[in-house]
Amino acid sequence: MRRPTTPPSADGAAPRAATGDLLALVRSLTAKKVRPSAAEEEDAARFPRGLFSELSQLGLLSLPFPAHHGGGDQSFEVYLQVLEEMAAARLTVGLGISVHTLACEALASFGTEEQKERFLPAMLGGGMLGAYSLSEASAGSDAGALVTRARRDGDTWVLDGAKAWVTHGGIADFYTVLARTGDAGSGPRGITAFLVPADGAGLTAAEPYRKMGLTGSPTTALTLDGVRVADDRRIGDEGRGFGIALAVLDSARLGVAACATGVARAALDTACDYVSARRQFGQPVADFQGVRFMLADMATRIEAGRALFLSAARRRDAGLPYTREAAMAKLFCTDTAMAVTTDAVQLLGGNGYTRDYPAERFMREAKVMQIGEGTNQIQRLVIARDLLSSRRGPGLP
Repeated sequence: MRRPTTPPSADGAAPRAATGDLLALVRSLTAKKVRPSAAEEEDAARFPRGLFSELSQLGLLSLPFPAHHGGGDQSFEVYLQVLEEMAAARLTVGLGISVHTLACEALASFGTEEQKERFLPAMLGGGMLGAYSLSEASAGSDAGALVTRARRDGDTWVLDGAKAWVTHGGIADFYTVLARTGDAGSGPRGITAFLVPADGAGLTAAEPYRKMGLTGSPTTALTLDGVRVADDRRIGDEGRGFGIALAVLDSARLGVAACATGVARAALDTACDYVSARRQFGQPVADFQGVRFMLADMATRIEAGRALFLSAARRRDAGLPYTREAAMAKLFCTDTAMAVTTDAVQLLGGNGYTRDYPAERFMREAKVMQIGEGTNQIQRLVIARDLLSSRRGPGLP
């Protein structure tokens, strides 16, 4: 398969049959090439770069982008369903696709037409892997306080500083980097976005962080020491980068929500299989009412989360505001993943606490999704701010 495209129906939605074919292909691929080696590769902290090259060739790293720039012309609603399938097989793969999409979206949404024609085909389908670099050691939730600087030198920019928590750090082919071009007191208004090639002189990645989960996906600090970037790699207007960062993070939060739902679903499947086979007190564990109630609650939360992120995706596809809905989906789905994976470990009993079963890995992986792409505390602030913004009187903050 190459460039999976789905012709739209009269109302602009992808036909169900074609969407089903795409998802069936993804399920087949994950069953053969992702799920069987997931536990072994996570234990060994191996990133499946070869698989990502194959996904790129198949068009699965470019689904929500326009075909004329090398994309798959899929709706975001369809793309998120693919992410869920990938994450259910292995979070490193699902979240890796989401991060690559995030790294591409800044240019795809805010770049010039010349930039899109020049860079996007290779970024989307040329076997490349992207990374997104906003956070810093002292600027996480307060991303507007970043201090990495970019100064103009003729037709180039010179970037100096250090970034933190860069997924795909050290293995990416390009980085979307946010740097300060205004004075120190300019806050979010003085930030600009750049497309930085990974082979730029002065760009180095540290050793990956030793994370409790998602060990197959390298996350590193990034140092920029006099990295030169041509002005034609500046994304959007100078000083407008923070707005670009917030806009693409809305999409990324839906990606995390879909991945969290995939992990929760995998944990539920593991728990159902285990309690159906395990016998205690002369009967399958699944026959106990307390166990059935836990499974019912787990399944209900997963379905509710999926409905939430797909509803937000449909708003995005329709061109409607969806910041609040994206924050709600990220908040609910990642909290659900943490709760469901914890319950899965409990249902497996002592075996759930061992690495002989995948439940403990799912639990460790769920935690990071409550933190990345804006902590769930930040999501609550975003939701409340949006709810109250239209109710404030004149002069009120």
